[in-house]
Amino acid sequence: MGERTAGVMPSDLAETLVYLQGIIETRRTADSESSYTARLLNGPTDLIIKKLVEESLELGLAIKDDDHDHIRYEAADLFYHLLVALSRSGITLSELAGELDARKK
Repeated sequence: MGERTAGVMPSDLAETLVYLQGIIETRRTADSESSYTARLLNGPTDLIIKKLVEESLELGLAIKDDDHDHIRYEAADLFYHLLVALSRSGITLSELAGELDARKK
């Protein structure tokens, strides 16, 4: 687990996700030696798969421990890696929203 984030304030999730997606896209052409995101986007598929599994497990363990701040921290890690995986697969946030909307009952 990484160091917990200080000074967390409520924010607009949709706005934040759009911002992060833009940053991720700019990293697509960055040097993989200096950019972790570029390595995830352009490296072996197994690298992003391992990170998704790792972050999912860490979130599950934080939920098991019922540790609010840790849950938030790990959920943010999982969201980030999920955004990278979606970007790598060519799936936009709008497309994901459409999938979720289609499931509404």
